[in-house]
Amino acid sequence: MQLQDKRVLTLMTRPRRLRSSGAMRDMVRETQVNLGGLIQPLFIVAGTGVRDPISSMPGVARMSADVAALEAKELASVGIRAVLLFGIPDFKDATASSNYDPHGVVQTATRAIKAALPQMLVVADLCNCEYTDHGHCGILDARGDVENDATVELLVRTALTYAQAGVDVIAPSDMMDGRVGAIRRALDDDGYTNVAIMAYSAKYASAFYGPFREAADSTPAFGDRRSYQMDPANAREALREVFLDIDEGADIVMIKPALAYLDVVRTVRDHVELPLAVYNVSGEYAMVKAAAQNGWIDEERIVDELLLSFARAGADIIITYFAKDYAQRHG
Repeated sequence: MQLQDKRVLTLMTRPRRLRSSGAMRDMVRETQVNLGGLIQPLFIVAGTGVRDPISSMPGVARMSADVAALEAKELASVGIRAVLLFGIPDFKDATASSNYDPHGVVQTATRAIKAALPQMLVVADLCNCEYTDHGHCGILDARGDVENDATVELLVRTALTYAQAGVDVIAPSDMMDGRVGAIRRALDDDGYTNVAIMAYSAKYASAFYGPFREAADSTPAFGDRRSYQMDPANAREALREVFLDIDEGADIVMIKPALAYLDVVRTVRDHVELPLAVYNVSGEYAMVKAAAQNGWIDEERIVDELLLSFARAGADIIITYFAKDYAQRHG
């Protein structure tokens, strides 16, 4: 090739032309974070007028139902259209009875949010760890192991009270086998055919949940949750779990955590057409907050980059404690 030909070729292939200005970069941007796909988690407690800051999660607080309803209005004003509720009851026992109480904290908050803002989508996390006095996700057998089928019965009972309270999406996060199918059958049999299920399909036994366990007061009194949550080493197993939940009637599948499992997110996206959610969990949030408070990183740029990475990996729905902040800046 002649020197002149090389010069022509070089001039023809300059990717920097499409990075020359903000308007140009916006025009050719391949990935967008969909505000409509962001979900803000809320921690619900009993009482009224309660807003109790969580020390390990700066900017996040436990809220009573009335305060959560006001928070939902603020979220809606910046474009957030969905919340994920976690309940922290005053009373705990071995059978998580506060969870299926029709007047429990999640049920009460759901009614309050729906009364204040009917269009807000309410997603209810369905698990028992916040409600049991031992901190595990279900009924224990004589050896102290979580009994799968008895726990599924408990989850079904609770799911029906959530649906009765007005929950739009039930999100079982317990990782019991067969729970999606059992919940779907029960909802349909009771006439709640329009209540969707967002399954925590691949929920890993992760160290990134530490701050959440403080927030929800759900640290196990003994042992750990590795007998039911997934081994972080396993990616193929995640696909199997996802397919099982789809076969049982899940409407949305989820990978949790998000940041350390983007390879799993991409694999699931390549094999599944259902809406795919990721959970940007408490430890991921706390690390960003701590580093930003120390002046080590630019929080806003880091958050933007994180959320883009989830969307780029294939997530349609992003559950994140940064949702409100992100929407305020980008809405």
